[in-house]
Amino acid sequence: MKPIPPLPVRDGVSPSFVWLPPGSWLTLGEYFAYRFPAITKTEWDARAARNEVRDEKNTLLTMASPYRVGACVFYYRELTNETPIPFDEEILFRNEQILVVDKPHFLPVTPAGRFLHESLLVRLKRSTGINSLVPIHRLDRETAGVMLFSVDPATRNLWQILFRERAIHKVYEAIAGVNKELMFPLTLRSRIVQDERFFRMKEEEGEPNAETRISLLKQMDQQALYQLQPVTGKMHQLRVHMNSLGLPILNDGFYPHALACKMDDFSSPLKLLARSLRFDDPVTGEPRFFESRRHL
Repeated sequence: MKPIPPLPVRDGVSPSFVWLPPGSWLTLGEYFAYRFPAITKTEWDARAARNEVRDEKNTLLTMASPYRVGACVFYYRELTNETPIPFDEEILFRNEQILVVDKPHFLPVTPAGRFLHESLLVRLKRSTGINSLVPIHRLDRETAGVMLFSVDPATRNLWQILFRERAIHKVYEAIAGVNKELMFPLTLRSRIVQDERFFRMKEEEGEPNAETRISLLKQMDQQALYQLQPVTGKMHQLRVHMNSLGLPILNDGFYPHALACKMDDFSSPLKLLARSLRFDDPVTGEPRFFESRRHL
């Protein structure tokens, strides 16, 4: 169960936390040196001096504080020299229950790795002042399009049930090559599992756990625009399924081959767009339809 943080959301960033495991550390500073080797004691001392390191009882901690197994320590994650992502999100809809946003390519949904303030969640908390925002589903950093966020914790589970029970109709678009031997529309079912490389997925023999309906919308010389309708929601499902047809999505850096990280090169976005979401509002019963204003 996620503990209640004693620190407020700061500039859109929620406090991070770590549970202190059993071990022989005598002070919090000793454990943090082990747990966060990239952060110096001087940096932790500065955070503690700003009252930004606290436990679940809201006790101010320093690096000299005795190590207490089972304690939950809160702090703010910080990044220096974070590269701005030069594309803006657009809010499509907002009420007391949900917020629907049109996400640009390259923007991660939640803070991770080298992204903190340049994440969709932090941007939205900062721009709207809604600190209770939680994404209800996921989009890859490389994918653009429609995303749904929960605003009200009291009704959040209703929206999570919609996705869990596949009661939301999702439509994507993608640009890929052409295979004249394939007849569209088609439905692809396969078993997708984690690849040996943690950032990729792969297909293997066995009971299918992923299903995608694929239609050809328009052919353009050696490329074509496809409509993809995922029935299931496995990680990288659309990218894996298109690749398995011999039609990897244009500018995909993972499939068929993992390419070198492009870092801050924004010149070649993945040609994959979450075009629309359709569902019945679980609170009001009203039919809802949201569509991206972006184009591939």
